[in-house]
Amino acid sequence: MLIRPIDIAKKLNISTSSLRHYETWGIVPLPERMPNGYRIYTEEHVAYFECIRAMFPGFGVPLTSKVMKFLQNKELDAALWLVNQAQADLHRDKMMAEKTIKILENDALEEIDSRGKPRWMTIGEVSKAAAVPSSAIRHWEKEGLFSPDRDLENGYRKYKRSHVRQIMIIRTLRTAVYSLDIIKEIIHELDHNNIEHAREIARDSISYLNKINQNQLKGTHYLFTLSSMLGLVESND
Repeated sequence: MLIRPIDIAKKLNISTSSLRHYETWGIVPLPERMPNGYRIYTEEHVAYFECIRAMFPGFGVPLTSKVMKFLQNKELDAALWLVNQAQADLHRDKMMAEKTIKILENDALEEIDSRGKPRWMTIGEVSKAAAVPSSAIRHWEKEGLFSPDRDLENGYRKYKRSHVRQIMIIRTLRTAVYSLDIIKEIIHELDHNNIEHAREIARDSISYLNKINQNQLKGTHYLFTLSSMLGLVESND
């Protein structure tokens, strides 16, 4: 059965130009053309469009585009492993957000050791403790999110345990797509011991990640439906 572009667009609540964009990006099979130049869409095209729209919220445009291209090449396993990695990354982000909340609930971050001296940490130690690459830590420092001390003798960065808390919070907030200005405000409040607002934001981050997880579930449902139509997996019907 031939399907008009306008009917697909109405069903998905998008414009017909969006359908053409997806063609241009190469993430749907090119439709045949009628003698008058009109596109000839089929149920298979509809399944592609539905899958694309369903996957965008949970997996984003770049990953969804790669998955669609793999499916067109009948490379289902490559597509599924991409999806699996995105889900694993989301789970890692959730675990980190939960760890951040626990740290915020423990205000007693000791900055002094048993000898009464500061507990300084290197950037490598902070990177390991916060599970954040050193490059990201340096970038956030340049953005003015926090400022470590410097060793007067060699100029190396010196971090306190409170910096670990700040860095973990920044990572959690960046995952939840908070703006740089909001993150600066929250870190500033932490410096003034306003922990409760930071806890609230961290909990909101968990809610955001939960929503992404639900969106990914919906996206994988449509991915299975499309893969079944293409004969790449067995349907449950």
